[in-house]
Amino acid sequence: MILCRASDARWASHSSQFKRLPIVIAPIIGGALIASTGIVKGIHTGLLITLALAAITLLLVLKVNVAISTPKATNIRGVWRSFHGALKRLLISDIIIRTCEGMTGVLTILYVTNVQRFSVAKYGTLIAIQMTTSILVYLPAGKIADRFGRKPFVILTFLSFALFPVAIVVASRFTLLVGAFVIGGLREIGEPSRKAMIVDFAQDNTRARSIGLYYLVRSLSITPAAAIGGLLWKIAPQVPFVTAGIIGLIGTLVFAVTVEERYAS
Repeated sequence: MILCRASDARWASHSSQFKRLPIVIAPIIGGALIASTGIVKGIHTGLLITLALAAITLLLVLKVNVAISTPKATNIRGVWRSFHGALKRLLISDIIIRTCEGMTGVLTILYVTNVQRFSVAKYGTLIAIQMTTSILVYLPAGKIADRFGRKPFVILTFLSFALFPVAIVVASRFTLLVGAFVIGGLREIGEPSRKAMIVDFAQDNTRARSIGLYYLVRSLSITPAAAIGGLLWKIAPQVPFVTAGIIGLIGTLVFAVTVEERYAS
């Protein structure tokens, strides 16, 4: 039996939104700096602002006291064995989807600015549109999913991961590119559901370590994705985006077929 931890999922949902709020305005400010002062001076100014904000953040973090209870010792192998079968299947599909994302993540700005010839300032606007879309759909989608089931929302978010890189490639003008980045923002529509599933699938006595191991395995597994995307870029700039879209569709299908509805709700 899987125990629902609604409060944990809700907290994760709210914290995810807080961290996205600065991303709405930061790209616009960065793009404006580069457009007004040039690439070199704009990047230097942005770096100085970033370092100042990082120092302020560090001072705030030092004032935070965290109470930690020591759980019964369990090694990584033991934590992995405690994984629910549905959690392992979710992890496999998640790895495939994040490989799709990783292949084009660092190449998107190059494609928009160098291939499609849009300015850095316009790219900053696109990122702001993407983050605003994410924020607008995140919380409502989580609440609706809790009522009607999580699996359809995770499928929608995985499908958005697959469509985003392809939508960028087929966008022939800026308005279509705006639509592509709206699709990019819709990648968050199933994130509350996916995160809630991870929390629910983990056992109570190893929950924190299970979640940590989940993300560790996912991060290590997708490490080669960016390098693969770079190699495919040498063939043609469109190739990594189309390939990522195909991989994303495979990941969506894997999740839809392997994770049963009774475990996803």
